[in-house]
Amino acid sequence: MKALVKAQAVEGLWMQDIPEPDIGPDDVLIRVHNTAICGTDVHIYNWDDWAQKNVPVPMVVGHEFGGVIEEVGANVHRVMPGMRVSGEGHVVGEKSRAVRAGRFHLDPDTKGVGVNIPGAFAEYLVIPAFNVVPLPDDVAMEQAAFLDPLGNAVHTATAYDLTGEDVLITGAGPIGIMAAAVTRHCGARHIVVTDINPDRLKLLETVVPTAVPVHTMKEDLHDVQAHLKITEGFDVGLEMSGAEPAFKQMINHMVMGGKIAMLGLPGQPFNLDMGSLIMRAITLKGIYGREMFETWHKMLAMLQSGLDVSRLITHRLPAAEFQTGFDVMRSGKAGKVILDWTKV
Repeated sequence: MKALVKAQAVEGLWMQDIPEPDIGPDDVLIRVHNTAICGTDVHIYNWDDWAQKNVPVPMVVGHEFGGVIEEVGANVHRVMPGMRVSGEGHVVGEKSRAVRAGRFHLDPDTKGVGVNIPGAFAEYLVIPAFNVVPLPDDVAMEQAAFLDPLGNAVHTATAYDLTGEDVLITGAGPIGIMAAAVTRHCGARHIVVTDINPDRLKLLETVVPTAVPVHTMKEDLHDVQAHLKITEGFDVGLEMSGAEPAFKQMINHMVMGGKIAMLGLPGQPFNLDMGSLIMRAITLKGIYGREMFETWHKMLAMLQSGLDVSRLITHRLPAAEFQTGFDVMRSGKAGKVILDWTKV
């Protein structure tokens, strides 16, 4: 089969012919139809410090996918061949306290599809049946290709009550934009999204027209806040950028007792004034991945009840043109890039 492989410990990815994966008794073989390129995949392509520490070479990459089940293992009864599916990219163990309590997303033994174990940028993918998520008929296959990051957005945005609240989102990357859409769907009042990339802020306006984009190099957030009559500060913050200046700005614009959910992963440690958190009585919550499988239930329900993030897709390419997809992702001018694995 064709697969996109991190074949060498240098910058780049390579399309190669490799054997189809073997299926175990508790596994499912999926014929991949669509995948989406994630920021994690870009880190692996770039072969940065994080990738060098975490990704064994060679490795089939990719973890955002939609496809159809072709075969199931002998012990599998919950799903069956012919089903349209996506799947959770975190493969958990069985031993930890978190797993035994049903808090699967907190398992310290988690392995990442396309990071630590073979991934979805291929014609076929094998994952545990436990990780498979069947798709409702009204969820399109290309939408399935980025349910994984939508789940990150849903997990982050629903960390706190949003109804009638004023929300500040730092970072207008694809997940930040999806978080804005989810926040609107959940009934927030004002949604302000900050970034320094004009292309991303323009995409935000396309996907979530009611959100307020703020280019922080050109606009004063205090002025925006005053215009919206947010007199005491934002009630909820969603930190999606991983950027120290954005996080510090967020803290300074929160209401007393405000709540912040943090998904953005910093490239280096923050120099943080803890006193600013304490004196403003700020609550922080770190977000990792998706809650298995409550987040999946919530986001599929949202999609079925009117949440629309389809305009986030900016590029649709045959998988053979993956290089074009990675080039545009690395430029910072793309939303979601969909690769079609039925056209390798």
